[in-house]
Amino acid sequence: MKTRHIVFTGLIALSVLAASCGGKQEATAEKPAVVSGVKLEKLVASPVEDFYEATGTVRSKTTTILSSKIMGAVTSMRVREGDRVRAGQLLIEIENRDAAAQLQKALAGQQEAQEALGEVEQSIEAAKSTKTAAEASRQLSLSTYSRYQILLERKSISPQEFDEVKAKHLVAEAEADRADKMLQMATARRNQVRARIDQAKADIDNARVFVGYGRIISPISGLVTAKSIDIGSTATPGAPLLTIEGGNQYRLEASVDESNFSRIRIGDTARISIDSIGLRDIDGRVSEITPTADAASRSYIVKIDLPVREMLRSGAYGTAKFRMGQKEALLAPEQAIVRRGQLVGVYVVDGAGTARLRLIKTGKRYGDKLEVLSGVNAGDMIAIEGAARLSDGSRVR
Repeated sequence: MKTRHIVFTGLIALSVLAASCGGKQEATAEKPAVVSGVKLEKLVASPVEDFYEATGTVRSKTTTILSSKIMGAVTSMRVREGDRVRAGQLLIEIENRDAAAQLQKALAGQQEAQEALGEVEQSIEAAKSTKTAAEASRQLSLSTYSRYQILLERKSISPQEFDEVKAKHLVAEAEADRADKMLQMATARRNQVRARIDQAKADIDNARVFVGYGRIISPISGLVTAKSIDIGSTATPGAPLLTIEGGNQYRLEASVDESNFSRIRIGDTARISIDSIGLRDIDGRVSEITPTADAASRSYIVKIDLPVREMLRSGAYGTAKFRMGQKEALLAPEQAIVRRGQLVGVYVVDGAGTARLRLIKTGKRYGDKLEVLSGVNAGDMIAIEGAARLSDGSRVR
């Protein structure tokens, strides 16, 4: 019994000693750490430029989709995606035999009409000569007829002689009339042949247009961004063949919500950033605003002209900042921000030098500072340097 009492007393002593040692360690762990070299700054409300940020997509100002007007096999493809082309350059050739045959027929018709015109011109010259001779004969017969009429009145000739002269005069008149009609007919025929020539020329022009449908020509200078057909494939009317973006003129088509839409005007300047190509804060100008909103997103499309940059391409993601005036805001330097996963905070140091982590909600970025929307107040002292070495409850020296 005595031995058991000694063992039991020893166990109690060991337990008390262990508890005493544990208490001392716990007290030591809870003692706040002292951190030196921490720079503090008082949060104050500062006037900043207010802006509205919208996202959008870069588009070419001029996009041309080329298609065929005829059906035929593609016999030649002279460009690839990514090639730069110039206005008037031949891009694609399409088989177009029917149009070529129509052109040859129209050319033959013009040649035939030209030859007929030569024959008609000759007949007109002959008719003119005949008319001249008939007119001279008519004038002579008229003079003779007039003299014989006087002689008949004087009874110097017989009626028979007068009748013979009169008959010759009537024949000359008839010959002159016939020659005039022949000339008129030849002239009318010439007009008809000339009309045939004009029709043949029109047929040639029309045939050449159809022949041209087999040659796809670039209407603009620019960049080939899409190719929808290859050699041997059949082109059909209206089906896209190539897409060309004109020149280096691009714009950002940004989606603006209806609450800010009324504050944006054509001619306004916006600050554009396109991170994928390293463009930041370049000036763009609002050139177009769609008059109707998208029913699903309740937003409007604002088109912003961009300055010429070689690296710009359609489809790139970009942001636009529209100036909305000025406002008062609490700004915290980027190095003061502490991030713990999805949580964002700053260390606020009280009058006793104790640092406490405050969770905050951030807003817009202004240079190297972030707008603080909630979590701290104006006048709070925050750690702006050395915040990474602090923990909640640390003492700042």
